[in-house]
Amino acid sequence: MLIAARGFLAGCTYHCRVTSAKRVLLAKPRGYCAGVDRAVQTVEEALTLYGAPVYVRKQIVHNKHVVSTLEARGAIFVEENEEVPEGSTVVFSAHGVAPEVHEQARARNLKAIDATCPLVTKVHHEAKRFASEDYDILLIGHEGHEEVIGTAGEAPAHIQLVDGPDDVENVVVRDPSKVVWLSQTTLSVDETMETVARLKTKLPLLQSPPSDDICYATSNRQHVVKEIAPDCDVVIVVGSTNSSNSVRLVEVALGAGARAGHLVDYASEIQDEWLEGASTVGVSSGASVPDDLVMEVLAFLAERGFGEVTEYTTAEERLTFSLPQELRRDMKAAAAARELAAAAAARA
Repeated sequence: MLIAARGFLAGCTYHCRVTSAKRVLLAKPRGYCAGVDRAVQTVEEALTLYGAPVYVRKQIVHNKHVVSTLEARGAIFVEENEEVPEGSTVVFSAHGVAPEVHEQARARNLKAIDATCPLVTKVHHEAKRFASEDYDILLIGHEGHEEVIGTAGEAPAHIQLVDGPDDVENVVVRDPSKVVWLSQTTLSVDETMETVARLKTKLPLLQSPPSDDICYATSNRQHVVKEIAPDCDVVIVVGSTNSSNSVRLVEVALGAGARAGHLVDYASEIQDEWLEGASTVGVSSGASVPDDLVMEVLAFLAERGFGEVTEYTTAEERLTFSLPQELRRDMKAAAAARELAAAAAARA
């Protein structure tokens, strides 16, 4: 399916093949996942409902553009609850927090709204359940990542981090027959499976989580990039450097055969020398990236001769998550109050 870079995008499957002097292979799925959409909408609705400022602990999602846009609307991003004035509203990011963060918020009388992605919450529940059964839990993930810190905080006495395949040799467990692995939701699927394979060689009785911890959006975005990468001279991924899933997309592209790969926040960061001699450019974006940033990249490429775009679709994503319960409750109360006020005004 051929489209103009500035035109509307229609779906096609990855079986499409196009021959062109200069072309773009545009990955789909790309961009916002359900958890990110929910988190960003949570901050937007909180600003509308409560008014500015609304405080957000950590970046609501790992994307520079999203954070700056919300800051312009009145969101104030902080590192810890101690920076939030007592009695204020604070939103917890999509990456999840440890139980002690909730306790700190209660101690400061903060109105806390938890925007943790439900798929991350699922991993938290798994950690608590296995810890209650006295398992050793091997958490595959990147040291220092907010999601890992939050999950580990659910059962710190039972969880040890495994930061990639090479870290397996450092694993020590109490009982090799009572150990389970869990994972950060935004990892490379292939690298995680390699880590699991090494763990199972060392610990043959290692148990797996009841369902896949790597989220559907991360898997889907990596899969379509794998499909287009072998045909690409260069793959450009739109996303921020602190976004784990965005960084993984560049790694996946290179591992699948792309001759070069680059991560950019904005089209203006693309260097013309990256395109020298290239006939096919792949484009994708991380799960916390609004699609208008991708459209700007397509426009940038079109100005340099890459005017034909083939969109490769390997999956359709229809999953949505409802807003946090505490926010929905307040929105419902505010709507009811408006209705009462309107009825009273009508009777006056």
